[in-house]
Amino acid sequence: MPTLARFPPALGDWIAAQLAQGWAPPAVVEALDEQGIPPRASRAIVGAFERARSLGLPPPLHTVELEDIARLPPGPVLQAAGRAVRVAARFHRQAGAVLSGVLDADECARLIGMARPRLKPSTVVDPATGRDTVTGLRGSLGMFFLPAENPLVARIDRLCAELMNLPESHGEGLQLLYYPPGAGSAPHHDYLEPSNQANQASIARSGQRVSTLVTYLHEPEGGGETVFPELGVSVSPQRGNAVYFEYCNESGEVDPALLHASSAVSAGEKWVATKWMRERPFVSAGQAAALR
Repeated sequence: MPTLARFPPALGDWIAAQLAQGWAPPAVVEALDEQGIPPRASRAIVGAFERARSLGLPPPLHTVELEDIARLPPGPVLQAAGRAVRVAARFHRQAGAVLSGVLDADECARLIGMARPRLKPSTVVDPATGRDTVTGLRGSLGMFFLPAENPLVARIDRLCAELMNLPESHGEGLQLLYYPPGAGSAPHHDYLEPSNQANQASIARSGQRVSTLVTYLHEPEGGGETVFPELGVSVSPQRGNAVYFEYCNESGEVDPALLHASSAVSAGEKWVATKWMRERPFVSAGQAAALR
């Protein structure tokens, strides 16, 4: 028997009205969360209404099934932050998609220009020590913007949140990575390994990472594909496009099948912007220390 979430007709009418007026689904979910509705139920209810609206079907009446549904909205075109983003492809089993036209050429160039003077060698977490270390597993250079650091970053933060169907407050700061010729990354997971002591405090503050959006800002002449070896999927980097994937369900269970890597750049250079979303509002270590 499926688990059902029940809701009164008045609540259903309100949800339908907000979506019809142009509210993004994450904003409606956040409003329901503030009213004490469990997040799993609010996402299922709003998701069911949005799916019905996008398909031209009647809205659900009184109940929806609670299931581990993809957070990415359905349909061939996603409306987010005032723009239409096309879904070029969806993964067959795991929740993921290739998105077309996430950023325009000017936005890509401006992000690269702001990031270039702030680049540092990328790091990975050493599982033995829990410390960030520079290794040959990456070979890229990177930096982080603070959330809403400037108007462009604030606009992209909002765009990512609406595409990823989670409140903007759940997003980590936008990361930019630069891959020169020969650089790539070894297969890895984006979720935080709970057994790693260095991750435990972060998970306690903000919950697990649940999804990733990688937007390509500059495409190399050769190589640089985002490869999912367990899925048999390889995404070619094309400026302005993005690959989205999620790996943590409503119960906090993570999916190791979303292992991924960046193949080495064989010609030219590759730039990407990465947004990670958490289960709860993101609080950095610095913010936590300032509150003590």
